Amino acid sequence: MLRAFLDYHRATLAMKCEGLSDEELRRASMPPSTLSLLGLVRHMAEVERTWFRIVINGEDIPLVWSDERDYQVAYDASAATRSEAFDAWQTEVEHSRRIEESAESLDVTGHQPKWEEDVSLRLVMLHMIHEYARHNGHADFLREAIDGTVGA
Repeated sequence: MLRAFLDYHRATLAMKCEGLSDEELRRASMPPSTLSLLGLVRHMAEVERTWFRIVINGEDIPLVWSDERDYQVAYDASAATRSEAFDAWQTEVEHSRRIEESAESLDVTGHQPKWEEDVSLRLVMLHMIHEYARHNGHADFLREAIDGTVGA
């Protein structure tokens, strides 16, 4: 059930970006925010990488766009392309699925240094659903502002 809900939210983010040009995907919401659909895709690549590869799998790797693990860097999509952002995001989603599917159980734990505690894969899956749901709400508004498209 967790996998199905997470995949639903991943698919929703992709759907919100369908049919748009790179320029439209980079279009920021409204000043002072620089939030864009492409920035959300880049951010979610970082989130997938962090929670599955770094926290659960214990990989010692930098973020995709920041060696200093600065999550804000991913939001700056001003020079990004659909190809660059979606390739990175899909790569991280594939890693996440592999890690989740090969885990012995949802009770497998990893350490989240930011929270200073160990967390289970179950918590990570729930957190990811929450993260996508929140950002898909942003994506709804961003898409509507671009071309009027609304709905799931």
